[in-house]
Amino acid sequence: MTILTRRALSALCGRLLLTGLLAGSVTGLAGPVAPAAAVTRPVSAILMDARDGRILYAENAGIVRRPASLTKMMTLFLTFDALDEGTLRLGDPVRISRYASSQKPSRVGLRPGATMTVDQAIRAVAVVSANDVAVALAETVGGTEDRFARMMTAKARALGLEDTSFTNSTGLPGANLTTAQDMARLSLALLRDHPRRYAVFATRSFSWGGRTVQNHNHLLGAYPGADGLKTGYTAEAGFALAASAKRGNRRLIAVVIGERSIQLRDRRVARMLTEGFAQGGAPTKAIPDTLEEWLGSPVTAESDD
Repeated sequence: MTILTRRALSALCGRLLLTGLLAGSVTGLAGPVAPAAAVTRPVSAILMDARDGRILYAENAGIVRRPASLTKMMTLFLTFDALDEGTLRLGDPVRISRYASSQKPSRVGLRPGATMTVDQAIRAVAVVSANDVAVALAETVGGTEDRFARMMTAKARALGLEDTSFTNSTGLPGANLTTAQDMARLSLALLRDHPRRYAVFATRSFSWGGRTVQNHNHLLGAYPGADGLKTGYTAEAGFALAASAKRGNRRLIAVVIGERSIQLRDRRVARMLTEGFAQGGAPTKAIPDTLEEWLGSPVTAESDD
């Protein structure tokens, strides 16, 4: 369903056909280079108005697929719930178990038995998508990651996300399933149910052990009004991004899953947001032909998982 005019939709679709692949570099406190995604399904994309949940644009938004690290939005949702319920406090310790420390990158790289506070753990997950810390949070809140994953699925049902289920807290290869439409609804639920805690998704960097790592979300500080949410990547899922931007009193949510590169993912989301704001009469920013020109600096291929 769409409220875009035929002319605007045609222009949008044409712009989304722009291509380009990026060279790679190491990312995260410990993370591998991400190759071009080996995805066979078409890209899923959706644009939502956060005021009322209206779908402004949708393309394959109902295809069930892997969420990659978009999973961690639900991991943090349940963590925020625990904080609001008083069963968890920001200063409480999060212990890294042997199982948590064994997770694949991206990760902080803490050894078994090490601890960080809940506040630090939330930022590590939101900013650098740390898989070891996500599992440690899951174990802190749910006792075990398996139990926490069942809690995640139950929460998905409570939120009306009928096509979403979880078997882990990270989005690493497993049996997690979702749709772009469900991830947009989850983004909206985070904004609605945890408006104060949502700000963590706009955090630009995370420092640990003398190192500072920038947020994987390139739109932060580059796209006008962007303040979240989460990136993701696995070879099966492709490159994913759930993004939100606010201009004036209007907020839009855009989700893309299954793109072939970071550049294509970021440009597709930026185009969708720009077209969406234009439809609402809000001022827009013309986006150059290259993402590097738009961001003002080179872009490196990052692995989010």
